[in-house]
Amino acid sequence: MIHKLEKKEIRSRIHKRIRRKLTGTSERPRLAVFRSVAHIYAQVIDDTAGRTLVSASSVDKGARTNGGNVAAAKAIGQAVAERAKDKGITKVVFDRGGYPYHGRIKALADAARASGLEF
Repeated sequence: MIHKLEKKEIRSRIHKRIRRKLTGTSERPRLAVFRSVAHIYAQVIDDTAGRTLVSASSVDKGARTNGGNVAAAKAIGQAVAERAKDKGITKVVFDRGGYPYHGRIKALADAARASGLEF
């Protein structure tokens, strides 16, 4: 049986391995995803400047849905893509945060792509 601490440590190692291979630049920032049991968060980050350019989460007051389910992930993906397009960002690098690419992470990515982000 895998304990929570071990799962968190495994995800952390995977995320570090991913982050060694990709960074966000001003031309192509990084779309970073974090999910908890209750919520999902997405940020568009310029790693060279060390700044978050755009963010969206299911905790936001303007979020159309609340919670950490697939419907919320789709709404957050769409919201972060719209906010990024308003700032003139069309191309990003996708950082799945060490999570497997399915379920909520895939739903967020598909919704962001459908809303106009390229990655």
